[in-house]
Amino acid sequence: MRPLRYSINVTLDGCCDHRAMPADEELHRHAVENLEQADALLVGRVTYEMMEAAFRPPAPAGARPASMETWMEPFARTIDAAKKYVVSRTLDHVDWNAELVRGDLAKAVQQLKQESGKGLLTGGVTLPLALAELGLIDEYEFVVHPRLAGHGPTLFAGLSQHIDLKLVSRLEFGSGAVALRYEPRR
Repeated sequence: MRPLRYSINVTLDGCCDHRAMPADEELHRHAVENLEQADALLVGRVTYEMMEAAFRPPAPAGARPASMETWMEPFARTIDAAKKYVVSRTLDHVDWNAELVRGDLAKAVQQLKQESGKGLLTGGVTLPLALAELGLIDEYEFVVHPRLAGHGPTLFAGLSQHIDLKLVSRLEFGSGAVALRYEPRR
């Protein structure tokens, strides 16, 4: 059974807007390591469209967007190559090595988890809330940045009941960010 891992960047005051946190080479390397521990990404429409706009290579193949730093290329290549499952009620089709997930979310994700492999990785805000509500996330990683953003969105707003977590590891970065990994207490 493949585990479903959730990873997100968050500020000390709980903001998970990716534009509120500085990206650096070390954090991108860590993200590549996370991606390499998964067979596929499981994302919602908003995260899929955001990743596609930022990391899908433009034509001609292999070209790098002018706004992308050289040290972001390994992350972009890894995202580009990754199998993607996209949960959406509004998209009619996806490409970019992606497949739409429709119907009963719990059933569809359980089916994906039953497949053999290293795991699934999810991110974003809305889909992970639904997955947490269903008890489907096997590991949570919060990369906490030493910044106060003063605005949202925040994680798990509207969660119907608390989820107790057990710290399983921590990793400090030169930027002062800390990756905290947790497993649900079952």
